Amino acid sequence: MDNLDNHVLEDHAIAIEDDRIIGLAPQQQLLDQYPAASHTHLQDHILAPGLINAHGHTAMSLLRGLADDYPLMEWLEQHIWPAEDNCVSYEFVNDGAIHGIAEMLLAGTTTFTDMYFFPDATAAAAEKLGMRAQINFPILEMPSAWGQNAEEYFEKGLAVSDEYRHSPLINTAFGPHAPYTVSDESFSRIAMLAEEIDCNIHVHLHETAQEVSASIEQHGMQPIERLNQLGVLSSRTQTVHMTQLDDTAIQVLLDSGASVVHCPTSNLKLASGYCPTAKLLDLGVRVGLGTDGAASNNTLSLFDTLRCAALMTKQQTGSADQLNAVQAFRMATLGGAEVLGIDDQTGSIKVGKQADIIAIDTRSPAMQPVYSPLSQLVYTEAASAVSHVWIAGKTKVANRQLVDIDLDALIAKAQWWRNKIIAS
Repeated sequence: MDNLDNHVLEDHAIAIEDDRIIGLAPQQQLLDQYPAASHTHLQDHILAPGLINAHGHTAMSLLRGLADDYPLMEWLEQHIWPAEDNCVSYEFVNDGAIHGIAEMLLAGTTTFTDMYFFPDATAAAAEKLGMRAQINFPILEMPSAWGQNAEEYFEKGLAVSDEYRHSPLINTAFGPHAPYTVSDESFSRIAMLAEEIDCNIHVHLHETAQEVSASIEQHGMQPIERLNQLGVLSSRTQTVHMTQLDDTAIQVLLDSGASVVHCPTSNLKLASGYCPTAKLLDLGVRVGLGTDGAASNNTLSLFDTLRCAALMTKQQTGSADQLNAVQAFRMATLGGAEVLGIDDQTGSIKVGKQADIIAIDTRSPAMQPVYSPLSQLVYTEAASAVSHVWIAGKTKVANRQLVDIDLDALIAKAQWWRNKIIAS
């Protein structure tokens, strides 16, 4: 994905030593160069960079299907928040994170971004399972099972950040929930601390028309203008959703250098609106893709999300050539890495980068015939064809089977939580 003019290399192989890619060349050349190395031969497979899920609430996999077909605020206030009040704990988040990581691995995701309560539980699950992640610790004013007020969220979140400061797999970031749940004082403090400790900021922004109109009524300006005025927006800021953008909002975004995470499937399901991704990409904005949580999307498959993004953009713009297969797949890989600020480590198959790689088996009716590998990855059922996954050179999925996770135990745990939540 580094070279879009020559993105498909036929009959090539990748050499890996420890956690990094050390060779990319025709397969016979690498076999001759490393005759003693063990090798995996995958006939009729596509090797690709691991997908990067740039926004989600991983533990909410345990709330999948709990409340469907409601608009965002009704969905949150009358269904999700009450359920969370009854069930969210360290154990719930840890179990839900493991469940979500398993789902993402089987669908080819090697890096995910998480914003949820008990970020220490999600970080612990990701590190234990060898999953690359950006863990955004939540900041908001209302109480939850994890904290009673903003001060406690800051204290606990910064402690998580300190704990994982030197982790090779886990980065941490501030996760202010949204403009309507975070005060000016907290936003200003986040802006200051993020600069001091060199930390990203990940925030839901311009998700619905109601959010924008309420901000104009309360603050006399759009949410993005308010955050910019408070110093929150910069090149380290990741704005999520961005479905309500007029020319003023887009100009603020461009001037600030902030990036965007597009969550098309969740936005469609909640009828929140459309992010103008084609326009943003043309303007040079860094754009990645996110599934959002399984409670508002029902799947953590980024392949499903990137297909949705490509198709939705064509309909939105009235032009079939908008967000083509290469652009869409780049958003799910190198584009996501750029948003997270880790494109020097992952997001493309390149010598020197981390060996975060997936293999897609094309030997099925749904994947044949192959005229364009990129087309197969974007427009077919590629998630179901992921056969192998490597993160930092370690095998996480082999022959479509999880290597480090007991699937039967995972499903039993999910059913246990379902029964507990129903009873509450």
